[in-house]
This record gives sequence, structure tokens and C-alpha cells, in this order.
Amino acid sequence: MTETSMCLFSPLSYGEKLNSEARLKTFLAEKASQGDYAVAIAILDRLIALRPNSAINYNNRGLMHFRNNQILEAIVDLSLALELDPELDSAYNNRANCHAAQGNLAEAIADYDLALDLNPANLRAWINQGITFRELEMYDSALENFDFALTIGTRYRERIYAERGRCYYLRGDWNCAVADYQRSLELLKDDLNRAKYREKVMGWWEELYNHLRGK
Repeated sequence: MTETSMCLFSPLSYGEKLNSEARLKTFLAEKASQGDYAVAIAILDRLIALRPNSAINYNNRGLMHFRNNQILEAIVDLSLALELDPELDSAYNNRANCHAAQGNLAEAIADYDLALDLNPANLRAWINQGITFRELEMYDSALENFDFALTIGTRYRERIYAERGRCYYLRGDWNCAVADYQRSLELLKDDLNRAKYREKVMGWWEELYNHLRGK
């Protein structure tokens, strides 16, 4: 039996538990960044075994399930996280993403609202709710979300501009869409970690460009 598996089944001192948790969290961050979500979930299983009342661990496992396209499992974990900590805004945001992925957009909006009530500075929730409003063709509400997100922080600006540009495009405000796509692509040009997202924005830009040319 390996040392890692032993930590789950043998009694641990407080110091050993802290050391084990630290190793597991380091391994978790590595696997999550690599997109190895199945292994990340297995690591979180161990962390939950060590601390079964940790809302953060259930929230993180729910997020890994979501990224691994296990939506139902994700919702179960995120709901458990919220039972343990009803003020964990990130869990509401993550559960809202699950509802949106299932097409339950009204439920998603409600969970984003709860996340933002708890933490008005949650940029991810502002952006994700804006995207959901856009899916509902509530373009004015979506633009309000994106505009506000730009005022409360400097993170994710490349994404906010792109998503707002898409909203402008769908609403027919093509000049505004052009400006936002250009801002986003300028911010993304040297970001190797966001190459896939840059391709998505380029696709939106080409769609708009062809539309403007009458194709």
C-alpha cells in the first residue's frame, strides 16, 4: 500500500493531517491546471475524507465535476457546499453555471443573484450572469452586467470586452461590437494561456466582418 493511500485509512496526528492536506492541495492545483479533472476529483475525494465538513472542498469538487462534464454530480456537490456554508458565493456561481449548461437559465439567473447578493465584487458572477441574460435575449440587462463588471475590477477585461461585443453584435450595434472585439483581441494577443479563447473571439470577429461585407 502506498503512502498516499495510507493517509486515508490510518489514524493521523494533527501535524500529519496538515502535511497530507498540503501535499494533496499542491497536487490538486497541478492537475486542475493541466485539465486532468478525473485525477483532480480523486484528490478531492481524499481531501473530503480528511475534512468532511469543508464547504470549500465540496465546492472545488463540484467545479471539477462541472469541467469534466459531470453536471449532475457537480450540482450535488455544490448544493452540499451551500448546506455547509450558505454564504459561499463561489458555490452559487458554480451551481448557476451548471444550471446554464443544462439550459435552466431562470435557475441560473437566480443563483447568480444569490452570489452577487453575498459578494457584489464577484466578477465571474457578473460576467456569467451577463452571458445568461444574453442567451435569454435580454440584451440591455446583459450590457448592464458587463458595464458594471468593467467598473469594479481590472481582471477578465479581455473576456468582458469580448462577451459585451458579442452582445452588441446580436443586438445589431455593430460599431460597438467592432470596438469591443478589437479591445479584447489586443489584450489577448500575447496571452498564450488564453489561445483557445482568442480563437473563439476571432471567430466572432470574422462572423461580424463577413456580415459587414454582406456575405
